[in-house]
Amino acid sequence: MNSLHRSKKRQAKPVRKGLHPRNSHNHGYDFPALVKSHPALAPHVKPNAHGDLSIDFADPLAVKTLNAALLKQHYNIVDWDIPEGALCPPIPGRADYIHHMADLLGVEPGLEQPRIKLLDIGTGANGIYPLLACQIYGWQCVGSDINAQSLENVARIIASNPTLKERFTLRMQHDKNHMFEGIIQPGEFFDVSVCNPPFHASLDEALKGNRLKLNNLARSRGEQNAKRGSPSLNFGGLGAELWCKGGEQLFLKKLIRESQAYSTQCRWFTSLVSKADNVKPAKKLIRKLGAVDVREIEMKQGNKITRVLAWTFIE
Repeated sequence: MNSLHRSKKRQAKPVRKGLHPRNSHNHGYDFPALVKSHPALAPHVKPNAHGDLSIDFADPLAVKTLNAALLKQHYNIVDWDIPEGALCPPIPGRADYIHHMADLLGVEPGLEQPRIKLLDIGTGANGIYPLLACQIYGWQCVGSDINAQSLENVARIIASNPTLKERFTLRMQHDKNHMFEGIIQPGEFFDVSVCNPPFHASLDEALKGNRLKLNNLARSRGEQNAKRGSPSLNFGGLGAELWCKGGEQLFLKKLIRESQAYSTQCRWFTSLVSKADNVKPAKKLIRKLGAVDVREIEMKQGNKITRVLAWTFIE
């Protein structure tokens, strides 16, 4: 009996706590089912130190292949891939963001809402938020980015999935100093905008952050260090996806200020906020600019807590 079958019983226990009730990843990863759906994952799946099936989360190819398998099994998205070094998003956490946005908009669970329009600021090479919103809720989505190569990669994913062609469109942001200008067209209205801001303020800070993640993974596996692998590849996203001048704090400030100019063209503006210290000043600025409602949505995945900040200028 191979290791996949020996460990199958272990996969039934919930390993993720605090995810949204509608999140299909609440019971962890069913690796035998994922391998069956996406055979390319098989070489990466092995029992970990606890005897449970897992992958090496410090291996960028293993993580990328797991994502492709999750997207295929749970969301009927085929041929998902990203270029080397691009940000590889955690699917359960990204799905959580979309489910919480559905709650924010008052979407009735189980019903497709094709009239709802979502704008993703900085969709990256992975296009994950629109992909999930299209497949889970049937929303109309626009993904914007300043990187032409990133948009080309997402366009290839869309082309491989015919159901996305009528739901997911891409727009190039030609001015790195703007988020909404040049993207939201005159007379256009979005129900919600989502964003995953660059976390770091510089390339050096991003590299150090990736090295820290590798070391934490190594310790969790009982290794002494994480010399194996390149810090720039294991978590990817270097460049516009992972860092920008001023980091998350300055990016949020620009996003919030510019949202005021489009206050009548988007019902809810939202953004993931990774650093807790950035929440209070962001809220203060939002209120100063005249938002009529500001909400902080907490998301949990295991011991990790992240938050989404949402604001609207519409009564």
